Amino acid sequence: MTRFFRDFGLYAAWLVAIVATAGSLYFSEVRLFVPCTLCWYQRIMMYPLVIILGVASYRQDRRVVAYALPLAVIGGAFSLFHYLEQKVPGFSAPTLCRVGVPCNQEYINWLGFITIPFLALVAFVLISVLLIGVARSARPAAVSLGRPEAAEARV
Repeated sequence: MTRFFRDFGLYAAWLVAIVATAGSLYFSEVRLFVPCTLCWYQRIMMYPLVIILGVASYRQDRRVVAYALPLAVIGGAFSLFHYLEQKVPGFSAPTLCRVGVPCNQEYINWLGFITIPFLALVAFVLISVLLIGVARSARPAAVSLGRPEAAEARV
């Protein structure tokens, strides 16, 4: 599994970000769903990941985890909050989404639980898991076991 993350983790995270961004644009530009305030916050976290992870994939730069993971975690928090606002009665925040589209509106509701914020949450979680796997695969085994002298001996 470590080999998968080392060889394909960045590409997989980039692919997830591309699909999530394309889906977001499809819902707003093709299906004409107007994004609410929380949707915009999630977009602000997802859209840069396409560029950041694309460049990192091209350069095989695993250090990108330090920059991309916070975006994915914060975006996932927005998505979780948005999903709870849609699905849990009385969970809505009184100060958000006062103007325009209400944040608790469900444009899609596939199988009774899959909404747009749920799709975004899945994408952010996948990106986070992939980036954590990339970070763990980049560490030498001896260092991760707490034996830095063993890593130096192999060099």
